[in-house]
Amino acid sequence: MARSTERVERELAALPRPGLRASELGEALSRAMAPLVAHDALRLLGFSPSTPIGLGSFGFVHGYEPDFGRALYRGLWTGADPCPLSVFQRRPIPGCVAGSDEPRHRATRRMFGSYGVGCELRVVLRTARGMWGTIALLRAEHTQPFTEHDTASVAMLTTALVGVLRRHVVIEPLTPAQPARPAGVLILGADDRIRAATPDGRDWRDQLHQRDAGPDWALDAGLSILAKEARARGDNPRTAAPLFVGPAASYGHWVAAQAQALDGDSTGDVAVVFQQATGDLLLPYFGDWHGLTARERQVVSQLCQGTAAKQIARHLTVSVHTVNEHLKSVYRKTGAEGRDHLVAALNG
Repeated sequence: MARSTERVERELAALPRPGLRASELGEALSRAMAPLVAHDALRLLGFSPSTPIGLGSFGFVHGYEPDFGRALYRGLWTGADPCPLSVFQRRPIPGCVAGSDEPRHRATRRMFGSYGVGCELRVVLRTARGMWGTIALLRAEHTQPFTEHDTASVAMLTTALVGVLRRHVVIEPLTPAQPARPAGVLILGADDRIRAATPDGRDWRDQLHQRDAGPDWALDAGLSILAKEARARGDNPRTAAPLFVGPAASYGHWVAAQAQALDGDSTGDVAVVFQQATGDLLLPYFGDWHGLTARERQVVSQLCQGTAAKQIARHLTVSVHTVNEHLKSVYRKTGAEGRDHLVAALNG
């Protein structure tokens, strides 16, 4: 067991490789993990501790049929799924097997069976700093169900899998070559299909579909989840509008999508605004993936506003030397060549 885990960890440590497409990375992940836990399909979803629960940022999929993928996510966003992330992420071993023999899984088993699926093992990638994503493995119908031992085996790979996600995010240059795009709007109807859009909104959706950032059904599922969260918020000003922030490595540049219900109820239209993520909107996610401390983020935020080092020191009640030491640490962690390079990366 230990030897198998070590071998899988070594293979995961070599991923991702430069030039590897998202679909190829999904296949490579599946191949690396198969000797430890046999499976027929895999999906790895990445998000950072700053991401609201349920809103994935990017992912890699291998072996999931599109129709099943859509049906699976439909269950997640309608609340029909028996393994909600908000529940099983708190377990000592943060995992769950959807489609088990428990009575509450009966409807899920029927849905799985209609697509030839037996069960799906899910594990939250949780560290002391928070949640970084989920890994799911699928087995076909009429095969051996996943066991608690399988769940524990996958959970042991948490550090290695988080490493894969982090390397994917930071593998791109800090300032992508792709130019910034104007904000665009999509209007989703009650069925979560696009009912209307600005020209720039359609350009955003086309661009995201053209990128090798995962299957089309996963992007459509993400829009539906945003719409669901927006409708649940309604017009309550105390609840933040749901926000998705995706990395440049997946989408060409850092992307933010924010949703708002137009009718203030749980069934009406929802507007989704796409824009390039910059500044203080981007910093929490950028900081998570690059491992910036809370103080380093404060310094960077001030820096992006054009504040000089002396003023930053005065604002944070520290010495200029301390501010410069924080900046040296940030440059080392991010690969920034200096202040101008870092500000350009964050301010677009």
